[in-house]
Amino acid sequence: MDKKWLIPPGLNAEENEAVEQLCAQTKAPRLIAELLYRRGLRNEDEIQEFFNPNLAHLADPYLFEDMDKAVTRILAAVESKDLITIYGDYDVDGTTATALLYLGLKRIGAQIDFYIPHRMIDGYGLSLGSLDQLRENGSKLIVSVDCGVNALEEIRAMESLGMEIIITDHHNPKDELPPALAIINPKLSNCAYPFAHLAGVGVAYKLLMAIYKRLGIDTMDNVLKYMDLVAVGTIADIVPLVGENRIFASIGLQHLIEKKNLGLNALIQICGLNQKSLDTTDIVFGIAPRINAAGRMGSAAMAVELLISTDESNSNELAEMIERDNSLRQQEDQKTFHEACDIIEKKYKNLAQTPCMVVSSDDWHQGVIGIVASKLVEKYYRPVIMISFKDGFGSGSGRSVADFDLFAALQHIEHNLHSFGGHKYAVGLTIYQEYIDRFENELSRYVADHLKTEQIQPPLVIDHQIELYDINGYLLDAIERFAPFGPENLRPIFITSDVVVANYPYNVGRNHLKLKVVKDGISLDLIGYNLGDYLTLLKKNSVIDITYTLEYNRFGDKSSIQGKLRDLKIKGV
Repeated sequence: MDKKWLIPPGLNAEENEAVEQLCAQTKAPRLIAELLYRRGLRNEDEIQEFFNPNLAHLADPYLFEDMDKAVTRILAAVESKDLITIYGDYDVDGTTATALLYLGLKRIGAQIDFYIPHRMIDGYGLSLGSLDQLRENGSKLIVSVDCGVNALEEIRAMESLGMEIIITDHHNPKDELPPALAIINPKLSNCAYPFAHLAGVGVAYKLLMAIYKRLGIDTMDNVLKYMDLVAVGTIADIVPLVGENRIFASIGLQHLIEKKNLGLNALIQICGLNQKSLDTTDIVFGIAPRINAAGRMGSAAMAVELLISTDESNSNELAEMIERDNSLRQQEDQKTFHEACDIIEKKYKNLAQTPCMVVSSDDWHQGVIGIVASKLVEKYYRPVIMISFKDGFGSGSGRSVADFDLFAALQHIEHNLHSFGGHKYAVGLTIYQEYIDRFENELSRYVADHLKTEQIQPPLVIDHQIELYDINGYLLDAIERFAPFGPENLRPIFITSDVVVANYPYNVGRNHLKLKVVKDGISLDLIGYNLGDYLTLLKKNSVIDITYTLEYNRFGDKSSIQGKLRDLKIKGV
């Protein structure tokens, strides 16, 4: 789908002066100073903090209102040898958070266990079906991670069975909160914690650090010990990589390279990433899909077992099992995507008049519909709900487009749903089959009323216009200092106009476009992932405008600068 290029307006005289001052203060090139300014980094202290993530800048965990109560109860359970069960979600955020609390509490002598719901049997989050097993196991205290803030019915049932629960979560709460012993969630309306965008593993980490602080064991070694897990869960959950999340990601990636967690090290080896420094792309496209695959194709408990493993051979065996699950997941992804596209092409004859898409099947694997929904949004650029039905009851995943709040949409029509939860851009839901037509009709009306026409076209936010002669190692080294890249701190996107295609473009891999462009005697190699459809439109000497990011292409001991093509426009077409 054609993207809408959003080119930033020029700076006014006052802004230009501020950028010049940044240049003088930071000794940075003008382009880098402008990138910093446009990202809201306006003084030397902010810039130093941004370029040098430091644990000292993390806020006090006791700023969470219920933190003191939660720590007191957990330490009482440790003292009395009561069994504590960590109850986690089955995605990367949930499994890393579960492993972190399991390992961190075990180190202080806790009687500890964990429970991860089975996607097919239990569904998302706290489930009524799991309560009997928790009681039979002798759990007195449950600590949820990455789930629980909207589980009213389940927590009332838990209370009636004589179990207490401490909720740690980061999902948007509904109006009524469950009757938990303590709720630690930065999105609570009365929360004084200064950073609202923590992932579930970040919230779990704050709880562990509060416990260690109370015990007086919050040494640098202990503060850093599980930072690799925090980084993986935070990066995988696609939360904004600013503020505390940037600190977790930056320091955690460094810690990950030290390979102290045997399970993560086994995954790094199996991904073929052991020969390089790790970045966010390696997590999102290498490690995270494999951890997720365990929960998508079977039980995510296997992922937790891997992350808490203390035996190298066991770690390698679990990693190989997860790799097989990931291969099965990829096959299921492709099959489901093609089936969903066929349904959409038959069901929605006029895409211009289609505000959202709801597709369902009795044959889809529940574990892959979230991934496929994301791919459908990328292809059709509409909010998408995919539902997998079994015996008249459906489990669904939804993904949204830029600036449309799908969670708020579900709140508005929740009378059609059995349950739902999630974020602005990603939701989960359950629904009875007899309500699906009414659900789609009401959702379509809501989306049509709240999604502006200009939002239907995917935006491509461009940072700066440059020429090919501006590109050199000095510029790229300065850009690399902005890493780790992620939401709200994306790798800068540049635009260069009127470049000439210097060779015959060709496709590589799965529909990836390769070409070389030239302007003013300077050439640049480009690769455009999933842009292979342009091949039939491009010829040698075609004049095009390009939008792209810059990165090093390293092969053995050699490195060169490569552009990663984001979009192009052919002149005269």
